[in-house]
Amino acid sequence: MRYELFYWPGIQGRGEFVRLALEEAAADYVDVARKDDGAALMRLLDGDKVDRPPFAPPFLRAGKLLIGQTANILLYLGRRHGLAPASEAGRIWTHQLQLTMSDFLVEIHDTHHPISGSLYYQEQQPEARRRAADFRKTRLPKFLGYFERVLERNASGDRYLFGGRLTYADLSLFQLIDGLRYAFPQAMKRLAKRHPKSIGVHDRVANRQRIAAYLSSERRIPFNQSGIFRCYRELDG
Repeated sequence: MRYELFYWPGIQGRGEFVRLALEEAAADYVDVARKDDGAALMRLLDGDKVDRPPFAPPFLRAGKLLIGQTANILLYLGRRHGLAPASEAGRIWTHQLQLTMSDFLVEIHDTHHPISGSLYYQEQQPEARRRAADFRKTRLPKFLGYFERVLERNASGDRYLFGGRLTYADLSLFQLIDGLRYAFPQAMKRLAKRHPKSIGVHDRVANRQRIAAYLSSERRIPFNQSGIFRCYRELDG
């Protein structure tokens, strides 16, 4: 099966979590919007010939299925491509970890757009400074601390989040840490020593053969000031 991934061209965003899973699985896929500048994506969002249109990208066409929501897509891909545990309990736990990361991602985004996504950053900069200060002080260590505890309590060791083998949740934790290092380099430098196990997962994922090849390819869109992870020095503290 050849998958079709629909996400905004030019940014990593939530689509990157899906791309990482597809790349690790060596799946045959096409990043549709990067070929047609989003034309097909917009048609699907408008409900063109789709009985169950997605609310927003990313969404994935897999045969007759059109699957929306990042965590939902990864739940599907994980079982098909060996990126999720075999047991039902393990799959639910991995999905739970991914949903927690989805919550984390919203908070990261809201550091630079605390009032509205329809306003420019410059129109809410004072509020962003205040939101980012709280994020660095309380929310960032809270979320990273949670994943650190998960790794500490993993009965199979701390190499990965579940059972000692890679799942899509580990790929997503890599992306979160990579993006945070781009957006909050100083804050992440201070926190790194307190979260060595999470940083270890990041490094192991980055060194996996298929992921390393992807990261060095043109398929990997660089971080930029239009995505979820944005680097504003005044927000780094």
